[in-house]
Amino acid sequence: MKYVAHIRKSDEAVQSLVTHLSEVGELAGVFSAKIELPDAGQLLGLLHDFGKYSQAFQNYINSAEGRIDPDADDYVDARRLKGKIDHSSAGAQHVWQLLQGFGKYGQGELCGQILALCIASHHSGLINCLAEDGSSVFCKRMQKSDEKTHLEECGANADEALTQRIADLAGAPLVQQIFGKIQHMVSLPRNTKETLKKVDVFTLGMFVRFLFSCLVDADRLNSAEFEAPARKAAREKAESWLDWEIAIARVESTLAGFEQIRPIDEIRTNISSDCRKRAHDPQGIYTLTVPTGGGKTLASLRYAVHHAAYHKLDRIIYVIPYTSIIEQNAGVVRKIIESEGDPCPWVLEHHSNLEPSDQTWHAKLVAENWDAPIVFTTMVQFLEALFAGGTRSARRMHQLANTVLIFDEIQTLPVKCVHMFCNALNFLTQNTKTTAVLCTATQPLLDKLPLSENGELRLAPNAELVTNKYDLAESLRRVEVRNRVKPGGWSEEEIVDRALTKLENSGSCLIVVNTKQWAQRLYLACKDRCNKNTLFHLSTNQYPAHRRQLLNVITQRLKSAEPVLCISTQLIEAGVDISFASVIRFLAGLDSIAQAAGRCNRHGDLKDSYNIHVPGQVEVINPDEEPIEQLEDIRVGRETAKRIFGEYDPERMLAPDTLEQYFKYFFYQRAEKMMYPFTSDRDDYLFNLLSNNERNIGRNHSCLNKKGRLPLLKQSFRDAGERFKAIDAPTQAVVVQHGEGKEIVNQLCALAKEFDPATYYQTLRRAQQFCVNVFPNVWKKLQEQDAVHETQEGEGVYYLESAYYSEEFGLSMTPVSPMEFFSA
Repeated sequence: MKYVAHIRKSDEAVQSLVTHLSEVGELAGVFSAKIELPDAGQLLGLLHDFGKYSQAFQNYINSAEGRIDPDADDYVDARRLKGKIDHSSAGAQHVWQLLQGFGKYGQGELCGQILALCIASHHSGLINCLAEDGSSVFCKRMQKSDEKTHLEECGANADEALTQRIADLAGAPLVQQIFGKIQHMVSLPRNTKETLKKVDVFTLGMFVRFLFSCLVDADRLNSAEFEAPARKAAREKAESWLDWEIAIARVESTLAGFEQIRPIDEIRTNISSDCRKRAHDPQGIYTLTVPTGGGKTLASLRYAVHHAAYHKLDRIIYVIPYTSIIEQNAGVVRKIIESEGDPCPWVLEHHSNLEPSDQTWHAKLVAENWDAPIVFTTMVQFLEALFAGGTRSARRMHQLANTVLIFDEIQTLPVKCVHMFCNALNFLTQNTKTTAVLCTATQPLLDKLPLSENGELRLAPNAELVTNKYDLAESLRRVEVRNRVKPGGWSEEEIVDRALTKLENSGSCLIVVNTKQWAQRLYLACKDRCNKNTLFHLSTNQYPAHRRQLLNVITQRLKSAEPVLCISTQLIEAGVDISFASVIRFLAGLDSIAQAAGRCNRHGDLKDSYNIHVPGQVEVINPDEEPIEQLEDIRVGRETAKRIFGEYDPERMLAPDTLEQYFKYFFYQRAEKMMYPFTSDRDDYLFNLLSNNERNIGRNHSCLNKKGRLPLLKQSFRDAGERFKAIDAPTQAVVVQHGEGKEIVNQLCALAKEFDPATYYQTLRRAQQFCVNVFPNVWKKLQEQDAVHETQEGEGVYYLESAYYSEEFGLSMTPVSPMEFFSA
């Protein structure tokens, strides 16, 4: 009998089970070789679908694909049984049984548990070891009856060469390899009466997730490449041609062509040179502390390509705080590194949650797995790869190995994720040949946390890449910050008057506010008092291509010395290369004020009437009313900034030592928030669930703590994954039907009738530039008004009715007059 793994929908071709298991084993072995455990990955691949050797599963898949007559005795109603045939427990039980006997103190049990967790979880996401009620989910899964898992039957049915290869791999040498890696990663207790430190248990959890990622990505890739064979050739081609020396030559050629006209150009060159000199340093965690406008993007790129070439790394991943600036930064890098003659693209942008939420077969075919040489993604996507539930994001984690990670504006890291982020980054840099560079003007002291026992960054020796960040801050100081905060705050009329005065006196003014509501209020208030060609509004309610068009117009007007008054939310603060003569910033954290100041006199070329260089003016004001009670980061940042204003000279407001003191105050106030506390329904922290689960009533469960043996893992992986949200109100992406967006929506809808994976994948990538990310309360209202629709039923990709998009403000919760405003 030919045991079936998959049946291709397009032509009903069959992928045999032995072929699928062997090919997934080969791929997973390649991925796990990144941490020197190729045999572990191969064994995971060979066993992950072992349960498909059962007659029950074969009857199910052949019935579902019409290969068994409905009147036949072995026919089953696939719709009724969908998802109920357990084909992952058999492989998990098998590896557990094969390995648990090795080692005097239970080394084999621990290694077997790690692999069994990966196999048992490869469809749904990592399972719990302990449930919330204290029961051992893992032990129950390993004790599940043969009647339900069909392990004995599968062993009898499996191809002989496959079972022999499994037996050859699952022995004492593999346990020694895995356990040796564990000993390298964590400080094991000296005897079985001692317990592992919380941070070490967390690290073991990261190890499990890494191997899980290798398996899931290998499984999904092989399934997708069987369904669309051209994808395999494209992947292998992309893997074979990478040459960092080409990237280095193009970067160096670009830098050599820059003219040094202004004093700031020489400073930027020196920063870039510092980074080049340090590129051959050992791998680890480094900082790049450069004031805004200092050329961090190009300096970090220069460091990264040289570092990747020297250490023979696979890729560079830029982690950006906001979707709004990925396109700009990726465009800069693409312009430098890519050429028309390249066999494959260098740069991938992955900056939207425009992905099917459910792992349908369509979704598995087109899922993004960060396989390009240079990837731009968001902090949200990065954190989800490390901590989110399910399999969609987890499959990307192994791509973080053999990588240079560049974190742009690291101070925007969500406070609740601080300890989990630090421990995860330590794991990556110490165990997976990964280097991290934390780039910002306002370094948040992640190596000096108040509750250091919960984990903090372990920086490399001489971690700062620039020569003297204190002197650098002074030489790059191009603005004066003025504290205009007053009792009772500024009224709307006073703010508008101040902005118009600034516009008249300096020629351009940027107002940065904390909320979209204030941005709209000020725009409308200025509208009747300002030339329509002069006034601009920016917020994340506008899709990226729209914002890019507006920013292009603003930039051109500024270069031509035409008047500009721009009112924007915080999206303009991080990484947007734009320069105003004056800035008004609503009171916020000192890091936000520093970022806003970076949009003022960015190149140091402001001059007075006598042609003498003068600083730009940044004024901090407080509005008379601002509902930010629910915006804790802004609220705490404001209070901390007020304290700094009272203690430090305004001339030193953006100096590195002032910013360090700001973060000390900021972190001290929020120390308890850094372990990701639950909401009021449970007194616990996500960090605990992913480490020793110290508040779980079953933490001393007998099957996980056998006397005289190493304790097994006790994490509640699934509970943590389901609760994890990188931002408090996760958004839903919706494609807007304007300009090219109309054509994209039409293509996505047409693919429902005739699905083509390659076209769908490329169309989703294009659609990212025409998406708005919508918060849950707004999404609910749009659904109630029938303003959003799925492009394909059940896929979770939505588009917006064009009547709900405004030229001035972007997405609207009520219909606006239909209009065509530009062609993207």
